[in-house]
Amino acid sequence: MELAVVGATGLVGRKMLEVLSERKVSYDDIYLVASDASKGKILEVSGIRKEVICVDDLLTKDVDVALFSAGSSVSKDLAPKLAGNGTYVIDNSSAWRMNSDVPLVVPEINANTITRETKIIANPNCSTIQMVVVLAPLHRRYKIKRVVVSTYQSVTGTGKKAVEQLENEIKGIDTEKVYPYQIFKNCLPHCDVFFEDGYTREELKLVNETKKILNDEDIKVTATAVRVPVVGGHSESVNIEFEKSFDLDEIRNVLSETPGVVLYDDPANNIYPMPIISHEKDDVYVGRIRRDSTVENGLNLWVVADNLRKGAATNAVQILEYLIKNKIV
Repeated sequence: MELAVVGATGLVGRKMLEVLSERKVSYDDIYLVASDASKGKILEVSGIRKEVICVDDLLTKDVDVALFSAGSSVSKDLAPKLAGNGTYVIDNSSAWRMNSDVPLVVPEINANTITRETKIIANPNCSTIQMVVVLAPLHRRYKIKRVVVSTYQSVTGTGKKAVEQLENEIKGIDTEKVYPYQIFKNCLPHCDVFFEDGYTREELKLVNETKKILNDEDIKVTATAVRVPVVGGHSESVNIEFEKSFDLDEIRNVLSETPGVVLYDDPANNIYPMPIISHEKDDVYVGRIRRDSTVENGLNLWVVADNLRKGAATNAVQILEYLIKNKIV
């Protein structure tokens, strides 16, 4: 298998290389692709030093699978070209997620939507992934009517420059601002751009992607996305209203048996998920499980995951592993 990572020098791209190495994904060769400005840089993959190439160079290669994390504009242009040549593209941008012909995949939930004819596969938004991993088994059991989610999102979700802004502000260094305000000692209820209705693009991703992944347009979802001065991962307060009644112990049993989910729920002993616990882990942590007595069949959860791993790189690599396991590539 000939593999490519497009956007290899970015935060997610580098994390993809780490995850490929950790999970011992087998391939014959790997191409590290980035912008013309990064061409010639040397990155290490599984202990081997590889030179970064540009997009034009990639188009001369015979690639079986390409993992993309280079932004929507690059993906919209490059993914169809590669797919037209028979390459399977696993794209981490928002470019293809809501395309009806493109599966939006979290492997634990809906890997079966991938077929041999599927050449472009979309990786969901980081905030959506960690939420739906928890929602899916509960939806199957109790049928979700409505979800209210508030996110507390790490600066790593914005990229390297956002991390640099936070680090420089901590040190008191005047710095380029990726955000409209300082992020150190602050919270910004502003993730991505605002639309006319007052919601941000990030919030609408949570709404639309959740319905697509769970294959249920009747679920009502509303979201508020907040950027916080954290590096380890995204946190979410999730309020769920079910159609069916539930038992809290049964909820905990369902989640504890769900692949990819770690039940971390013992508030009496200060056991609850936090970004510092999820950092550099592939699991989704869930805790603070309690009944919402203000609505019939209401439930509150607190969900945390490393947004660069399960929220991006690991999910993409798991899709690749599914392609390999099912002999699609």
